[in-house]
Amino acid sequence: MSELTGLLAIWYREFKVFTREKSRVVSSVLNPLLFLIIFGAGLGSSVNIEGISYQRFIYPGIISMALLFTSIYYGVYIVWDKMIDFLKEVLVAPLSRTTIFLGKVLGGVTDAMIQGTLLIGIGFFLNINFNLWGLPLAFLIMTITAAGFVGVGLLVGSLMERPEGFQLIGSFLLFPLFLLSGALFPIDDLPAWLAPFTYADPLTYCVDGLRIVLLDAGQFSLVFDLTVLTLFAIGTTILGTLSFRRMKL
Repeated sequence: MSELTGLLAIWYREFKVFTREKSRVVSSVLNPLLFLIIFGAGLGSSVNIEGISYQRFIYPGIISMALLFTSIYYGVYIVWDKMIDFLKEVLVAPLSRTTIFLGKVLGGVTDAMIQGTLLIGIGFFLNINFNLWGLPLAFLIMTITAAGFVGVGLLVGSLMERPEGFQLIGSFLLFPLFLLSGALFPIDDLPAWLAPFTYADPLTYCVDGLRIVLLDAGQFSLVFDLTVLTLFAIGTTILGTLSFRRMKL
């Protein structure tokens, strides 16, 4: 078996698992959608940011939220694979652990992109006016972001023995990353104590990049956002690969 064939086989297995779990798809889209509708309609009735409605303002942040939650929680499937000994069967295949890790990353990115794409489609029905010309760049930003956070999820999953431990660590990571990203508020005039945490959050640059290409609004430049996200994805991929190589079953 060639490394490329093995990588595609792992990706296909992850894709089939995802498509068979319809409830997983629905719940992962429904939660961000509730944020968009409830926050957008509730606060949007009295809040106007940068000359645009609040619902439209948080729309890129809600897409980023779906990518974040799906990507990081994807790592729990590594823990389940350990528990049912499926991972042992994969690791005895004539494939490097790097190839196995990258196949898992591709599977996680595919899952996250399906859900992000569904939210973009839902945006049409909610009359959220965004730039159609920005969609190719939006998909690029989403892909890089998903790759970075899937790497985080797999890194955590490779260190955990039980799903409960993963969920504890995952929850500890998810909510600060989301709440500090500027998904729900502008970041151009933050308090001095909060700004460093927001700027250190990788999701901040996904939200900002999506606002630039979809809404023509953003704090940084698109090149800067893409550079930070790319370095983040490369870094988590390297760390995740090293963790996979040392993983014990």
